[in-house]
Amino acid sequence: MQRQGSLKIIEMCQLTGVSRASYYRRWQSERPTDEEMALRDRMQQLALKYRYQGYRYITRLLKREGWIVNHKRVLRILREDNLLSLRRRRFVTTTDSDHDFPVYPNLARRLRPNAPDQLWVADITYIRLQREFTYLAVILDVYSRRVVGWSLGRRLDSTLAQDALKLAVKVRQPRPGLIHHSDRGVQYACRDYIHLLKQAGMEVSMSRAGNPYDNAFAESFMKTLKVEEVDGRRYRDLEHASSSIGTFIDEFYNVERLHSALDYLSPVEFENNFAQSLNAGRGILSNDEAGKGVWLPPSPVPPSPAENNNSSPQH
Repeated sequence: MQRQGSLKIIEMCQLTGVSRASYYRRWQSERPTDEEMALRDRMQQLALKYRYQGYRYITRLLKREGWIVNHKRVLRILREDNLLSLRRRRFVTTTDSDHDFPVYPNLARRLRPNAPDQLWVADITYIRLQREFTYLAVILDVYSRRVVGWSLGRRLDSTLAQDALKLAVKVRQPRPGLIHHSDRGVQYACRDYIHLLKQAGMEVSMSRAGNPYDNAFAESFMKTLKVEEVDGRRYRDLEHASSSIGTFIDEFYNVERLHSALDYLSPVEFENNFAQSLNAGRGILSNDEAGKGVWLPPSPVPPSPAENNNSSPQH
């Protein structure tokens, strides 16, 4: 018999005038089981690993691992978590995402920033809590690898991405001409997000279809976040996750964590050194140079899976 403190469930139901059936129905509707959460977590991993496979393929993988599921349940969860597979199509230059918003060219492919606030990259990942999944939107300054804006929320929509962008603009106040790079997801392509970018004087850049190299800086940070913070935690709720992740970003990653690409300095130290060099009169950049960075000549770039297969997936 289940107990809550010194009282049994049946005793509490009798004291409050609630039937046991009503109690368990309400509990099941509000508190997903540990099995459900473990299943969703495993499905997240498989869907990201086999992103070109459909829900029936994921169902087969789950059954091979011993999960008791059917394809209808897998399809429902994948749809709720926005993890349905990418569809393969014949290669065309007008490949678009699964939305009707404009897709912008990749302006960041061969741009090497030589100062802060020339190139920002944005991305979204999921964070598992004990009883639910939440989503983290991040904006990174490529020059210093500093996280300049982030937002954590329960809904995978454009509002989440917009909150991260608004924070970055408020804190950094970049000059017009900054390039904002992201994937082709609807969160970044929708009118409201593009309006915020244009309002701040930013140039819009998006990854090519099916090419994971185009947003490598953002994905690298997400991997660091998962390995060094998220994977070693068990967040109780959204507030706990927000506090812990905020501390990791603002007090450790930006301030203390050393990067080999930054000559083993932290992002804040790297930016401080840049500011000191300008104040000392060394390496002063013109307005055009400081605002636009250095364009590299074309160089061999690993072809995307779509180019190898003469096909382009639709996001």
